[in-house]
Amino acid sequence: MRISPNAAPVVAPVTVTTTVTPLLIPLAVVAGAFTLAQLLLVPPAMGLGWDESVYVSQVSPHAPAAFFSAPRARGVSLLVAPVAGWSSSTVLLRVYLAVLSGVALYFALRAWRGLFPTRVLALGGALFASLWVTLFYGPQAMPNHWVAIGALVCVGCCLRVRKDPTDRAALWGAGAGAALMAWMRPTDAVWVALPLFALLVGVRGWRRPGLLAALAAGLGTGAGAWTVEAYAQYGGPARRLADASRIQGGLGWNIAVDDQMRALVGRTLCRPCTGDMPNAAVLAWWFVLPVLAALGLVVALRTGRATATAVTLACAATAAVPYLFLIGYAAPRFLLPAYALLAIPVADALLDLVTGPGGSWRPVVGAVVGLGLLGHLAVQYTVLSRTVERTDAFHRDWDRTAAELRNLGVRPPCLLTGDYAIPIAYYAGCASGHTHGNNANITREGILETAERIPVAALVAPGGGPPEYARPWPVHEVAGFRLHVAPTGTRAVAGPR
Repeated sequence: MRISPNAAPVVAPVTVTTTVTPLLIPLAVVAGAFTLAQLLLVPPAMGLGWDESVYVSQVSPHAPAAFFSAPRARGVSLLVAPVAGWSSSTVLLRVYLAVLSGVALYFALRAWRGLFPTRVLALGGALFASLWVTLFYGPQAMPNHWVAIGALVCVGCCLRVRKDPTDRAALWGAGAGAALMAWMRPTDAVWVALPLFALLVGVRGWRRPGLLAALAAGLGTGAGAWTVEAYAQYGGPARRLADASRIQGGLGWNIAVDDQMRALVGRTLCRPCTGDMPNAAVLAWWFVLPVLAALGLVVALRTGRATATAVTLACAATAAVPYLFLIGYAAPRFLLPAYALLAIPVADALLDLVTGPGGSWRPVVGAVVGLGLLGHLAVQYTVLSRTVERTDAFHRDWDRTAAELRNLGVRPPCLLTGDYAIPIAYYAGCASGHTHGNNANITREGILETAERIPVAALVAPGGGPPEYARPWPVHEVAGFRLHVAPTGTRAVAGPR
C-alpha cells in the first residue's frame, strides 16, 4: 500500500490519566481535621504562656528578649519568626501554628508510605492528633510537638532507606527530621535517634553510610548551633549541660512515672507533683497504650512489618526514658514524641482487632473498640476543655496586670521583676529581670539603677512578699497581684546600697 505524501498523518489519540495517590486523601483529611480542631477547641486569642513568651520575645519587636536559660534551644524562635517578627497578634500566631502543625502532620505521616498501609497511618495520625496534649500544644510556640513531628519524619525515612537504599527523598527526609528535632530540643533528638545510631553502627544489615551521615548531619545542625551558643553565653557545652540539669532539678535516677500520671488530668507543669491520682477514666488510655503497642508488634510479626514496628517502638521507648526515669517532675508535653511514634503500631493493632481474615469486619469486637475510642475521645475533650479554660484565665489575669501597669505609668521602656515577671513583661512590652533563681540576669543594684532611668515594678503573687528594696514603693493590687511600682528617683527611698 502506498501512502500519499499529501495525506494527513494519522495520530493515535493520547489518553492522559491523572491519579490521586491513595495516601493523599486520608492523610490530608486527618491533617485538616487536626488543624480545624485546634482552631475550634483552643482559642486563638488565648495569650502566650510563660515559656512561649520567652521564645517569642527573642524575635518579636513587641518586647525585649527575655532571659534564655540553658535548657532552651532556638528552634521555636526560628519557627515563629515569620509571624512574630513583624506582628504582635497572638491570634495570627496561633492560626499560623495550627495550620503549620496540620501540614507538618500530613508530611510526617507520608514519610511512612510503603511501610504501613494507608489506613494504619491515617488512624495512627488521628489517634495522636486527638490527644488533648497534642491539640493543646499544636498551636503553641513550644518545642515538644515539633520534636514529635521530627521524630515521625526521621524514623519513618530511616526505615524507608533501610528498605530501599536508592530512595533519595527518604535520605533527605531522615536528615531533615533529625535537624527539626535537634533545633527544637537537642537532647530529645539524641534520645529518639539512639536506637537508629545503634542499628546503623552495630548491625551489618543496617549499615548505610549515607544514612548514617544524613542522620549525623541533621542532628549536627541543631546541636552545632546549641554548642556555639554554649561557648558564647554559658561557658561551654559542659557548663551549659550542668546548668540545664540544675534548672531541671538535677538529672539522674528519678522515677517520674507517677508524676506523669498525675499530670494527665491537665496539669501542664507538675512541679512539685503532689496530690491524688486522676480517676480511672483519665488514666485508662495510658495503661491501654503499652498493651496495644505490644499487640501491634505481634501483628507486625504476622504481617511482615516486624522490623519497622520494633524500631518504632524502640525509638518511642528511648524518647520516653528521660521523662519517666531521669527527671524529678512532669509535664504531659514531654512525652509527645513517644506518643507520636507509638500511635502507628497502636493503630495497626486496633485495625487488626476489628478485622478478620480477608479484611472482614468483626462486629462485636468492632463495637467494643468503637465504644472504647468514643469514651477515650470524650475524656480527652473534657481534659482539654478544662485545661484551656484554666490556662486562658491565667493569661487573662496576666493581661489585666499588664494593662494596670500601663495605667500606673509602667510603659516601655520599662523593667519588671518578681513573680511571673517574664510573661507579664512580654504582655506589657517591658524587659524582665530576676536577681536569683533559674532566670537570674540582673543584680539588686542593677534594678535600682534602672529605676532611676525608666519605670520599674516588682510583682508579688498571692502569698508572696516583695524584695526588701521594693517594700517602700507604692503598692497597687490587680488580678491577685500586688504591684510595687518604683517612684521617680528611687535612690531616696530604696535605702542604702
